[in-house]
Amino acid sequence: QVPPVESGGGLVQAGGSLRLSCKASRVDFSRLNMAWYRQPPGKQREFVATISHYGGTKYAASIEGRFTISRDNAQHTVYLQMNSLKPEDTAVYSCNSGGAYGSGRYLPNLRSWGQGTQVTVSS
Repeated sequence: QVPPVESGGGLVQAGGSLRLSCKASRVDFSRLNMAWYRQPPGKQREFVATISHYGGTKYAASIEGRFTISRDNAQHTVYLQMNSLKPEDTAVYSCNSGGAYGSGRYLPNLRSWGQGTQVTVSS
């Protein structure tokens, strides 16, 4: 599988905003569940948000109300709009495509991780 490609990371001050993009080349993109994860420095990767193939969304408690996940099936792209950023949001953000849902949570497709994009929030 060709992994998805993330973009849009960068350095931003606390309180600022960024929009991340994840483009997946699969022709069946509209039927894929998608998700964003992040890995803060020195910590394990953690779930951020997911959007199902029909548009249902779910968020981690730590970012709910500040981040919004959306998708554009025509562009084969999923977005993560991040507002009111905090220094603790600093991480490498990665996209996962084609996962499933079980026990109320997103189960990532282990063969479809992007390289990630760095987000750094300064205080």
